[in-house]
Amino acid sequence: MSPTAPRLAPLPKEEWNEDAVAALRAAFGDESASRLLATGSEAPRVPNVLTTLMRHPSLAGPFLVYNAVLLNSATLEPRWRELMVLRVAWRTRALYEWVQHVRMAPSCGITPGEIKAIAEGPRAETWAPLEADLLKATDQLIDRYRIDDETWARLAAHLDERQLMEVAFVVGTYTCLAMALNSFGLELDPELHGIPAPPLPDFER
Repeated sequence: MSPTAPRLAPLPKEEWNEDAVAALRAAFGDESASRLLATGSEAPRVPNVLTTLMRHPSLAGPFLVYNAVLLNSATLEPRWRELMVLRVAWRTRALYEWVQHVRMAPSCGITPGEIKAIAEGPRAETWAPLEADLLKATDQLIDRYRIDDETWARLAAHLDERQLMEVAFVVGTYTCLAMALNSFGLELDPELHGIPAPPLPDFER
């Protein structure tokens, strides 16, 4: 995060061009896009991540469509996905991603104690064996860009082929997003400042 201002400032919706509008409609559908495009005192505030991505709508549109598959149409349990995303956000020190997904975590059955245990990763005693292996796979993908044979075999005993593919894509996608958001200096939305998210540690020097 930038200590003063984002490197890429959010683009106000008044400045969105036709390509940005088309990207929103492709990603969210006409009804949801119309709500996001609304103006006036009753219009919803659009999150910083979205208004920043609108600076490159030809990239943002396909990415948002793709990401919606991981969020809404995946075969992995939402709890498993969120545990991996939280671990990615912790490992990459991606504050925006971390706080957003801490906010989402309770809806996926993740407790405050489990959020704190994300810092320990797969070593924490709180996890079921499959969850520990998902976190171990997350660390291996971040550290070595590959799930090792032993972890893959344990995952394959419980997950089908589509779920195994999604493990790699969830970790890869949210690691890429963390890189982008950290580099852009994306600032927290006002409503995220009150989220009781454990503080991220500094990167080791």
